[in-house]
Amino acid sequence: MNRLASRRGFVKGVASALALPVIVPSRALGLDGEVAPSNRVAVGVIGLGDRGPSHLGELAGLKGAAIVGVCDVQRDRMEKHRKARNDCFGTQDFRELLARADVDAVTVAAPENWHAYMSIAAMNAGKDVYCEKALALTVAEGRAVCEAVKRTGRILQAGIQQRSDRNFRFACELARNGYLGKLRTVTVSVPSGRRKLSLNAAPVPETLAYDLWLGPAPFKPYRAGIESFNWYFFRDYCAGWIQSWGVHHLDIALWGAPSLAASTLEIEGKASFEAEGDADVSFGWDVTARAPDGVEMRFYDDASSPVRHGVRFAGDEGWVQVERGRIWSEPKNLLEVVIKPSEEHLYVSRHHMENFLECVRTRRQPAAPAEVCQKATAVSLAADIATRAGRKLVWDNVAERFTNDDVSNRLLVREMRKEWQV
Repeated sequence: MNRLASRRGFVKGVASALALPVIVPSRALGLDGEVAPSNRVAVGVIGLGDRGPSHLGELAGLKGAAIVGVCDVQRDRMEKHRKARNDCFGTQDFRELLARADVDAVTVAAPENWHAYMSIAAMNAGKDVYCEKALALTVAEGRAVCEAVKRTGRILQAGIQQRSDRNFRFACELARNGYLGKLRTVTVSVPSGRRKLSLNAAPVPETLAYDLWLGPAPFKPYRAGIESFNWYFFRDYCAGWIQSWGVHHLDIALWGAPSLAASTLEIEGKASFEAEGDADVSFGWDVTARAPDGVEMRFYDDASSPVRHGVRFAGDEGWVQVERGRIWSEPKNLLEVVIKPSEEHLYVSRHHMENFLECVRTRRQPAAPAEVCQKATAVSLAADIATRAGRKLVWDNVAERFTNDDVSNRLLVREMRKEWQV
């Protein structure tokens, strides 16, 4: 039984059995705008480097959450956040957090190579999951996450939080409801990332559980600073920002132009790869993808893009462009449109983490379920693989494979260390 439900049942049973007049503060019942303690979701946060502290900040500001545990392979970092939250449970090993009966849900903010394993392990342990983007490091691992959601019945919210932003939702509704005329092109532009990284071999810091940091990735000697922001640009841990940043705006592109994710995409492009330094991901990419209905998507890093960072939907009667904190259009009065009741309305969520907590309590589908993030993750990886192949590929969104290139299909899965296979 869901732990939240069992706690509520316990309270109800005790109240009935006593049958005595008891004065209960309205705050405890959640009648004064507060959330009753029995309805709060007990959350543990895994990964406290880049996104994890943001998770903690969001959860601390929500009445429906109780932070009960933190985890990070860097001991000093973990201890800092544990002490800041009234000495809650802390560990360097996420498995200890998942084993706790007082944890309803976890957020996963470890590097991409960990997303699939941690999410699946959490769901197998009966926990609901908020997992940062991308859904997984590879298409095959992402599919394993989606299957685990179906098998366990757990809630998984992917951290593509633009789905909980009114501007992004409205831009997609304009495109889907024909306010731009026939949709012709979607332009996506995201940051490219750090180039020319050089990380020197160094002793493993005493406070770092390095083998746990590596997890499914191949064992390699420690390099100074790899566990910080730098891991984004090493393919053992992430496919670079063509994936990790790309998923955000590619998801919006697919939301507003669903034909891009419906069947097949002809996809081709180019990118640059650093001849010096240690970073081995793509930079400076320029990718074109075409759907069978003629919609064309152009996907750039923002250094080479003809439009600024964001997503632009363009039809034969106008365009709308959206980025974080801004939306604009041509003609300008497109922004005054009110979507009619009879037209297509997209899922409304006003706060991504709060939507996750609500769905944990109600078991409703979240704003960004695993299957949605899997689509955008797969397209980002297909784009990266196309730049490496140097030729036109045909991506099948349903089969999640290339129809015309078995060599490229081998890049849809990576070998994982035996202990951490999914």
